Amino acid sequence: MSGPDETFLDLSLSRSTVHRAGALRTDPAAITAALSDPDTRVLTLRAGTAAVVGGEHPRLALRPPRPEDVPRPWLLGVEDGRTFLAVEDEPGAADGTEPLGAADGPEIVWRGLRDVGADLDDRDAGLLTTATALAEWHQRHQHCPRCGARTVSEQGGWVRRCPADDSQHHPRTDPAVIMAVTDADDRLLLGSGVAWPEHRVSVLAGFVEAGESLEAAVVREVQEEVGITVTDLVYRGNQPWPFPASLMLGFRAVATSTDIVVDPVELRDAQWYDRARLAGEVASGAATLPMKVSIARRLIEEWFGGPLPEPARERR
Repeated sequence: MSGPDETFLDLSLSRSTVHRAGALRTDPAAITAALSDPDTRVLTLRAGTAAVVGGEHPRLALRPPRPEDVPRPWLLGVEDGRTFLAVEDEPGAADGTEPLGAADGPEIVWRGLRDVGADLDDRDAGLLTTATALAEWHQRHQHCPRCGARTVSEQGGWVRRCPADDSQHHPRTDPAVIMAVTDADDRLLLGSGVAWPEHRVSVLAGFVEAGESLEAAVVREVQEEVGITVTDLVYRGNQPWPFPASLMLGFRAVATSTDIVVDPVELRDAQWYDRARLAGEVASGAATLPMKVSIARRLIEEWFGGPLPEPARERR
C-alpha cells in the first residue's frame, strides 16, 4: 500500500465524543446507579429506528430513565459524568410522528441511522451508530452457537451468556474493503449490483476473507467483480456500517487494465465515468448515488472534487 500522506476522509459514522466506559459494563451497581440518576440519558430504539427530534438540524430525542428500563438497558458510554443508555421499545409504528412521552417535550419522529446519521452532531452520531450495531447483534444472536440454548444479555448489553454451558458471546465486526478505482485518464469505475434499484451506481466493495490482508482483498475483489487488476493502493479511512455488522475500510486504487468483464452474479453492469458524464447522469436522474452517510458516497465525491449536483426532482 502506497500513496501520499493525506488527510483521511471525514466520515459520518466514524464520529463520536462519548467514552465507551468498558469497565462499567461488568459493574451491575454502576448500571443500577445510572438508571436512578436523573442526569442519565436514554436513547429509545424501535424496529431499527431511533427517536429523533426532526428539523433542519435533527438530534436524538434522549430522555431520563424510567422504571421500565431496569431489566434491559445497553450501556453506550459516559461523557462529562453523564451516562448514556439505550433501550429497545415495544414494536410499533415506526413511521410518522408521535410523542415519546407527555413530559418529554417536543414531538419526535422515528428515523434510522441511514436517514439521519450524516446530519446528527458528533455525539449523537456515535451514540446511534453504537446502539444500532448492538440492536442488530442482539436480534441475530439470541441462541448459543455451541449448544443452541437461548442466551441472556449481560454486561450492559455487550455480552450474551449461555445459561446451559456458561459460554460468553461478544459482538463481532466483519471487515469489508470499498475502493474507488481510477484509470490512467482519471475516470472512475462504478458498478451496479444485481439486487440494487435501477440506475444505482457505486464503487466496488467486498468482504475480507479469512487469512487475507486488506490490500489483498482490494486486489481480489476488483479482479473478481470486473476482471481488472489494480495497483497503487491508498488507504482513505474507515467507518462502522452496522447493517448488520461491518467495518468499511476505504481505499483508492489505480487500474492497470481497463477492459471490464462483469461477474454477473455480483453486478448488473460496470462502466468508466469521467466527471462530466457522472455529473450529467446524476443531475438527470439517469444515475443515482449511494446515500450521503456512506463511505461510498464520500469516495465518489472525493474523486469528483466536491458534492455532486442533486437530481432536479430532489431539489427543495
